[in-house]
Formats: sequence, structure tokens, C-alpha cells
Amino acid sequence: MKFSKTVVAALLAASCFGTAAAMAADTPARPQVLHTFLSTSETGLDPAVASDIATLSLLENLFDPLLRYDYLARPLKLRENTLTAMPEVSGDGLTYTFKIRPGIYFTPDPAFKGKKREMTAADYVYSFTRLYDPALKSPWLFLFEGKIAGDSALKKNFSYATAIPGLSAPDRYTLRIRLSAPDNNFLLYLTTPASGVVAREVVEAYPGQVGNHPVGTGPFMIGEWKRSDRIVLLANPDSTAVFKGTPGDNPQDQAIAAALNGKRLPLLDRVEVKIAEEFQGRMLGFLSGEYDYIEQVPESMTDMVIQDGKLKESLVARGMELTRFPVLQTYYMWMNTEDPVIGGYSKEKVALRRAISLSYNSPEDIALLKKGFAIRAESPLPPNVLGHDTAYRSPVGYNPVLANALLDRFGYGKRDPDGFRRSPGGQSLTLTMHSEATVGGRLRDELWRKNLTAIGLRVVFRSDKKTEIIKASRLGKVQMFESNWIADFPDGDNFYQLLYGPNSGRANYARFNLPAYNERYEKARKLPDSPERQQLYREMNQLIHAYNPWVPLTHPISADIRHPWLKNYKRHPVEFTPWRYLQLDLAQRDRLGRIAR
Repeated sequence: MKFSKTVVAALLAASCFGTAAAMAADTPARPQVLHTFLSTSETGLDPAVASDIATLSLLENLFDPLLRYDYLARPLKLRENTLTAMPEVSGDGLTYTFKIRPGIYFTPDPAFKGKKREMTAADYVYSFTRLYDPALKSPWLFLFEGKIAGDSALKKNFSYATAIPGLSAPDRYTLRIRLSAPDNNFLLYLTTPASGVVAREVVEAYPGQVGNHPVGTGPFMIGEWKRSDRIVLLANPDSTAVFKGTPGDNPQDQAIAAALNGKRLPLLDRVEVKIAEEFQGRMLGFLSGEYDYIEQVPESMTDMVIQDGKLKESLVARGMELTRFPVLQTYYMWMNTEDPVIGGYSKEKVALRRAISLSYNSPEDIALLKKGFAIRAESPLPPNVLGHDTAYRSPVGYNPVLANALLDRFGYGKRDPDGFRRSPGGQSLTLTMHSEATVGGRLRDELWRKNLTAIGLRVVFRSDKKTEIIKASRLGKVQMFESNWIADFPDGDNFYQLLYGPNSGRANYARFNLPAYNERYEKARKLPDSPERQQLYREMNQLIHAYNPWVPLTHPISADIRHPWLKNYKRHPVEFTPWRYLQLDLAQRDRLGRIAR
């Protein structure tokens, strides 16, 4: 759509017009409603169970952990959330004392029988204990298991009545956690949605269905919920959160701090969330003003909005702003090391996985599918995560010639009449890769088909929703799948635990269980970021590349675009959404939205 110079000038002037003046012109009663989307369907809204990004994005707005990240601080900084101050830590690094802020209430629910229910320290004791409940099979238990003093009692014979020395509430507003050994990342675990506080009455009122009845103390609460379609969050009228931010020298951050400091959160009245799985629908929705911002522009849609690495002039003229954001994220293709076809640790099975790794055409992936908005993954760790080694280079690069030679040498030299390789025992060999039933999933399928066909390996694809694939993965029923991991906390431990043997069936979808790797991981997680830990990480990288449970793919560089009427927006490296901090210039959205349509 083209605009006259007069219209363009008016648009640019409007985008720079003072937010306060524009908002003052709005009727005070007019609600602030953010329009956004999630790229995949949500699952049950239970902090102890959910692990997909879509659901976590909702959970962090509904439930309160003890701590949150400072919205503006870079490097990252922790802030108290439901606490009166940051916790006291004993000199030996084992005991943490948290003072809960009085006057925080759970949102209303029939489970409370019409009474207003204040959140207390005992609720956190209960919520952490839930993670150990064997009926839940919490994927987050790895954050705490074996770390809280005496928690082995919960593993041996679980009961909510079992008291352990490391988890207690000495009084109504005091929570005390004692660790079995110092853990440099412990406070980071307490920012995750999994550590959000829940009420026992609610859990017991809806046995096995608590994920359908989310009741928290967070900045928002559920208004409407049409599964896999539309979710409406309403501002929690009892929210007592007040913004405190630490901006650096960036003028935009300083402007956000000036606009937010001291204000009660959230500023929005509603967040209307749609499930938008198709790339084109997301982009067209954003461009038409249906969504207020878009993060991580889909690879296949990049040419629609970006030219020569910059936002197209027609969109700049509409006041839109593009930012490049290095996501703390790793894309990888994992292979089930317990699968009868591709799994195992014998030389021929390792050779098969190594050949698959060598077949991956990283330059083509980054240039054609990622449109240049990614860098090659040399290891599991993305840049800017503690422990990332900028000098490390993977010994397994794109090399189909070497892949073919490796397969020939280790027994895969015989071929079917159609040219595809047979297994060392002479049987026909077919790989099965799961994929998402989306446009992007189909593009990924074609890249892998091309890669594997070039080395004589037949592959078939089984498409499904990602949530269903993840469920099957945890049961060991998926052979190969492309996945990704976004940092729960910005430390290497959060990524290397994905290949730790005891995490099989949880975050370790590859079900990799190598004693040499496990030993190094256990040593590394006890160490702070240091040369000693860096050496262990390097050795773990080498084991990953020797046994190839993963093909590390890319670290994305997110292309994020926002409309000019969206205020206080800043992408955070760890938190999933900025919703509680956002505000809208409604008059500006009315003007520019009409022009867009």
C-alpha cells in the first residue's frame, strides 16, 4: 500500500507524538487491550506440569514465582517479586530465607468458598512439594531434586504430609529453603513458571484437572478460554506489583523506566491472545493491525517485511520498528538413542548418527530457510549464556562425502534397487522423522529429505501437532525430531541438562545416557562460571559430537517488529512475554490502524 508524502509525514509525526498527550485525549473508561498471539496451542495451565513455550507464556502472567528478572537491566539482574526484599543467604551458601510480602491474594475461585484467600509462605512449601508428586511427572523436578536438603524422603515415599528439613515455613510470611550443597544457580530456578505459587484448596478441588482451573496471584487472571483458539487475560484487580527497573545508558530504556517506575502493574486491562499456527496468518494479522507486535518473524515470511536486511520502507513509513534480538535459544535435531533403528552405542549405530550429522547443510539452512537471521550452532550453548565458548568449533561440519564414506565403512554399503542403503544386517533401512504440520515444518522436511537422500538414507515424515509430538517423545516413541530450547535461566547448566542421563523421559528427549557425560555434567553443575567448568563443558561438547545424540542446528537472531502505538516494549532474554509492562496509545492505534486497513 502506498501513501502520499503528506500522509507519510502525518504518520511519522503521530508516531513521535507524546504518549501522555495522546492518552489524555482518550476516554478514561476506555480499556487498554493488547492484541497478540501464540504460535502453538497451549496445554493445561498447571505450573508443575507444562513445559511448552505457549503455555509457559501464559503461566508467567498468571502465577507468581518468588523472584523475577529486572525488565530493563542488562546484564540480567534478579528482583524480588512476592518478597519484601531479596532473600538472605547464609555464609555457607546453603540456607535461603525469604520474607513474603503480606497482602497478596489468590484470584477468586469457588474452592475458597467465597472468602478472600491470602497467599502465605506455606503455599510455596506446598507448591515446591508438588513438583515431587510422582503422579504429575513434573518435567521441572530436575531443578530441585537432590538439591533441597532431605528431599530424598519425598522420592522414597511421597506424601504431602512429609516434612523435609530443607523446605519450611517458620511463620506465615517466612519461607526457608536449605540446600544439600551450594548451587550457584538456585535463585535463577526461582524465577521459572514452575516455581509459581498455587493454592492447595484449588488443586484438591479439581483432582487431575487443576490445569483447567488456573488460580494464581499473578498480574493477570483468566477471563475467557477457548482451547487452542483464544485466551483472554484480565488484569488482576488485587495485583500489588509495582515496577522498579534498572536502565542502562540506552535512551529508550531510560524512557521506559521514566514511564513505568513506581506504577502498579499491569497497565493493561486485557490481553487477547489468539492461537496462530500458520505463518502467513500471523504476518497478515500483524500488518493489518490485528496484532500489536510480532516476535521472531517466520522464516518463510521474511521477504514480506524485510529487504536487504532492513525493514521495508513502506513499513517504516507506517511507524513500525524492527529490532534484531539474539535469542537465548538453540535449535537441534535429536535422535532417540534407545530406538532400535538409530539408537545404541555400538560403532555402527554411532556411525549412522554421525553420518546424519555430517549431512546437515547448515549454510543452506541459514541462507535459504532462516533468511540469514541465525548463526550456526557449534554446541548446545547460544551466545550470551554463561559458559558459552566463543572459540569452540564443532568437529562435525557439513560433509556429505565423509558421511557416505563413513556409512560404507561401517556396514551400510549395500543398497536397495532404488538406491537407498540397507542396514549392516542387510535389512531395508528407513528413518522416521516427526515434524510439525505447518508450512515451516514442511520446509524443514524437504531440507532433511534432501540432506539424507544425498547420503543414501531413506526417510519418511510423520506430521503432528508439536504438543502431541512432545508427549510421544517423553515416552520414547519418537525416533527423530527437530526441537528447540529457550533458556529457562541464562546459564550453561540449563542446556547441558538436556543430555543428562537421569533426565531421560523429561527434558532429555534423546534419552542419551553416557556415563562419561553424566560424570562431567555432575561436576560442572556444582561449579560457578570458571575456567574449570569451561573445560568440562568443552569435554561434554566433544562427547556430544562423538556420539551424536543431537545435530546442533542454529541459534536464531529474532526479527521483531512492533507498531508505533505499543509503548514500553523491550524483548527480554529469558522471560517469555512483556505484557505486564506494556501500554497502548489508543488514539494513535485508531489513526494508524484505519490507514493500515
